[in-house]
Amino acid sequence: MRVKITFVFCLLVLPLAFAQLKVGFYQTSCPKAESIVQGVVQRRFNGDKSVPAALLRMHFHDCFVRGCDASILIDPNSTRQSEKNAGPNLTVREYDLIDEAKKEVEAACPSNVSCADIIALATRDAVFLAGGPFYQVPTGRRDGLVSNSDEVNLPGPTLSVSQAFQFFRAKNMTMDDMVILLSAHTVGVAHCSFFLDRITNFRGTGRPDRTMDPALVRKLRSICGAANASNPDPTAFLDQGTSFTVDNEYLKQILFMRRGVMQIDQELANDRLSRGFVSLFASNSNLFRSRFAQAMVKMGGIEVLVGNAGEIRTNCRVFNPKK
Repeated sequence: MRVKITFVFCLLVLPLAFAQLKVGFYQTSCPKAESIVQGVVQRRFNGDKSVPAALLRMHFHDCFVRGCDASILIDPNSTRQSEKNAGPNLTVREYDLIDEAKKEVEAACPSNVSCADIIALATRDAVFLAGGPFYQVPTGRRDGLVSNSDEVNLPGPTLSVSQAFQFFRAKNMTMDDMVILLSAHTVGVAHCSFFLDRITNFRGTGRPDRTMDPALVRKLRSICGAANASNPDPTAFLDQGTSFTVDNEYLKQILFMRRGVMQIDQELANDRLSRGFVSLFASNSNLFRSRFAQAMVKMGGIEVLVGNAGEIRTNCRVFNPKK
């Protein structure tokens, strides 16, 4: 009951712009838009099961900088840096998937469907293909007119729970929102550089982080120790069990087995501010699925542009030419 009350309250305080989004926004102007995006995601997923993790990361990184306005998609040029140049975004991928979806949507309905909506829809479809919940995505977002690498400031993997929560609270997200959104680590990988200190010399102690399962320490040391010239920064799965499935297994592992790979992962299970929510979602897969869907919809409404704000890009990588 507590979770339901929290979500209802959050709906009441969401900005007016979010309220202007609606499910089926393109029903008249581009009725096949959602099915086109779904088809592109399905084809890509058939050949690469890591697509959901990539799109979840892209969506999060986009929404937490200037809101969900597809500013992350803008390419830099000789005179201007963009969000793509920022350190946290250097390993964001699947831009070409968004390009492909945009190309097909433009062919069906020119200048109607925003790149921001395509990101949100594609992420939803990828989550479902990975075994996660299917949820309705309110659409009607517009694309942003600014993309600046200096504005990219995202919560890092070494933050404490309270430090990370400052980023989420600034976007009107609650602690349980943060826990469920970070549970997207149920899919995806992390580069060794993000957790190497935890398995070697944690905080200058000369020893691994004592909150990490010793068996996982050995496994990660083996993975990271295989670094070479062609692969200088290997990756490890964040979920040691169901690495390609959107489920609550990640939460069970950090709670019961101390298998959080990055520091923030394990902190979620250890810190009194978040542990209760980790336990709640780890013990109830149906609740996890419903709250994951709710939190994704809520995140997708962060600082959106609607109405006549922004633009509808014809090419997601560049702003429209000025008239």
